[in-house]
Amino acid sequence: MTKIAIAGVQGNIGREILSFLDENGYKASDIVALESKAPLGTQVSFSEDEDLDVFNLDEFDFANTDAVIFATNDVIAKHYIPRALAKNVKVIDCSSAFFADESVPLIIAGYNNDKIMATTKGLVASPSAAVIQMLSPLLRIHEKYNIKRIVVSTYNSTSVYGKEAMDELFSQTRRIYMNSPIVDDQKVFHKQIAFNVIPQIGDFIGEETQTEWAMNAESKKVLGTDIKVHANSAIIPAFIGSAQYVNVECNNDVDVDDVRHLMKNTDGIIVFDKNTDGGYVCLTDIQGEDNIYISRLRQDSSIDNGFSFWCVADDQRACIAKNAVNILKLILSLKQH
Repeated sequence: MTKIAIAGVQGNIGREILSFLDENGYKASDIVALESKAPLGTQVSFSEDEDLDVFNLDEFDFANTDAVIFATNDVIAKHYIPRALAKNVKVIDCSSAFFADESVPLIIAGYNNDKIMATTKGLVASPSAAVIQMLSPLLRIHEKYNIKRIVVSTYNSTSVYGKEAMDELFSQTRRIYMNSPIVDDQKVFHKQIAFNVIPQIGDFIGEETQTEWAMNAESKKVLGTDIKVHANSAIIPAFIGSAQYVNVECNNDVDVDDVRHLMKNTDGIIVFDKNTDGGYVCLTDIQGEDNIYISRLRQDSSIDNGFSFWCVADDQRACIAKNAVNILKLILSLKQH
């Protein structure tokens, strides 16, 4: 019997991964739920009728586990992933803990599956949600038109920082309506998030934030090219999802109608693009959805061979969780052969 461990089950991404596993026919008996420093008796919901006992990651023996998905932060991933690898367990990392390791490939399932077989450590990583959302609609376009530059502006919901950040947005919004001060209610964000936009996601690395830097670096690693990416990332007062405006410049002559056709025929991509009022997809339309949605696709006449589009997704579900489970399926199928 296959045993799959999920580390970080109490976080947003961990819960979405459990949901995907349930929807893909995995049974509760197949799953081991793990959390760092989990108190005895902790449980997490798996399906409508079943809960999973949550085991303490600090004490868990990976020996009888076939694969483990780490939906944790970098610190926990760096500490515990070597323990799993030492037991010859296949590991999928959803953090950026091992990004700098050239032997750890960044996988977008369905695009660069061959790199799974090439890894020597038994460890593969999923790109960040922002990169999956941006690149997934572009993978087939890149193969045909050879993308050389992307300029992207991302508008992320508070869920990118987890439940505490979502609670802070709710609390501040409530206080504003109640005419109460919010000065003492800024724990996650350095600025008011309710009714505001904050141009920072992650710590600063020079002039860029971590998210902006990662979108450039991860794109290069996924595509294996010197593609240039300039990212501008902001947090908006929303609870779920991520929106992006993406401008693309290619080396080859671009036919936007063909770009639309290629996107429509890419798994996991839905093109809903009508040049009428409301003929586009917004964040409130995609909460709980499994796909990435494209609207406002058009020629960019300011450059040669350019086009732009609007892109929205339930980033933690349709990007990270979905990609992690699809990678898991690939790894388990390879083990069977």
